[in-house]
Amino acid sequence: MVEERLLTVRDVSLLLEISEKEVIDLAEEGKIPAYKVAGAYLRFKREQIEAYRKTLRPSSHKISGLSKYSFGDRLRDFFYFNDFYILSFLLILLLLMMIFRG
Repeated sequence: MVEERLLTVRDVSLLLEISEKEVIDLAEEGKIPAYKVAGAYLRFKREQIEAYRKTLRPSSHKISGLSKYSFGDRLRDFFYFNDFYILSFLLILLLLMMIFRG
């Protein structure tokens, strides 16, 4: 008899296309049936995850994830993560203007 392989948190996150943190949160809330191995590691049965996936609306998790951030938040994040490149570009542009105006 072949034993059923239980899914890990990473496997479920790939199946549901959500982050591993969201999988753990769903398991803790009881929305996804989960099993603890050695009291710490969550495992899931494939058929239960497939049944949960069918209850989800298509792309509902993606839409709700995007609506959390406003345009201003996204713009601040863009400048926060790209400030070095923006400043480097401006400095190079300033140096080129100084060179060609001579």
